[in-house]
Amino acid sequence: MAWEKRWFQYTILMVCATIWGSSFILMKIGLKSFDSNQAAAIRIFLAALVLLPYSIKNLKYLTRKDLPSLLVAGFIGSFFPAFLFTKAQTRIDSSMAGMLNSLTPVFTLLVGMVFLKIKFKWFQIVGLILGLGGALGLILSGNEIDKGSFNAYALLIVLATLFYAINVNQIKTRLSHLRGIQITSLSFLFIGPVALIYLLNTDLSMATQNQDWLWHFTALAILGIVGTALAMILMNSLIRYSSAIYASSVTYIIPVFAIFWGLLDGEKITLLHLFCMAIILLGVYLINRKTA
Repeated sequence: MAWEKRWFQYTILMVCATIWGSSFILMKIGLKSFDSNQAAAIRIFLAALVLLPYSIKNLKYLTRKDLPSLLVAGFIGSFFPAFLFTKAQTRIDSSMAGMLNSLTPVFTLLVGMVFLKIKFKWFQIVGLILGLGGALGLILSGNEIDKGSFNAYALLIVLATLFYAINVNQIKTRLSHLRGIQITSLSFLFIGPVALIYLLNTDLSMATQNQDWLWHFTALAILGIVGTALAMILMNSLIRYSSAIYASSVTYIIPVFAIFWGLLDGEKITLLHLFCMAIILLGVYLINRKTA
């Protein structure tokens, strides 16, 4: 099968990196009309809506044994991170969000070491320390709103990457017998209604007062349908056929696209930001050496 070919896995990594690297600027656009929680709820609900035909089709694969892991995949892997990212981007740039997202492989190794007792090598520990150190540097580097001070909102993205790491390990160890489309569609079957109920209990009239709200909604729709539904299917399939750490290394490439879009949107990226990101990626490289 093509999924077992390394060249195909590289291709999927690049596709996911392109999609997710562009997701931060789409969030930024959506936040021009909608508040952070509305933007996240719209993203999740539209993804679940697109996946609904597949969710119904794959209900026959839903078992009581897999239910806890599918709930983890849904809420920990998608629902909560969506809210954390949009909340964080009310106070940090999209490029900064993309750079911090590179922590995912670092936490993937850490979660595997602590909870799954996976074997590790000394250089992976060095990589873990470098990754966390680089992230700390980014957080302390401040942003355009509060230059040169501790950026507490960046911690929301750190928490989101920890959730991603838990999800990646959970899928690899508990759900590898299911296909990516089955994992994604069944997990979104649970979180879609929650997102809709929340959205209906918010005041959307405020958002529609912005004359460009439809364009901002379109950005969130693209984020939900392409950046969430499609990308999660691809990533969950990749996790099944490769290692958890290898799959999470998609974050090597995500910052490149995030920085590119950030620069086009007029965001200021300093040499300190790039240096800290390079430290994180060096750590990720060391962590991934055992899969090379």
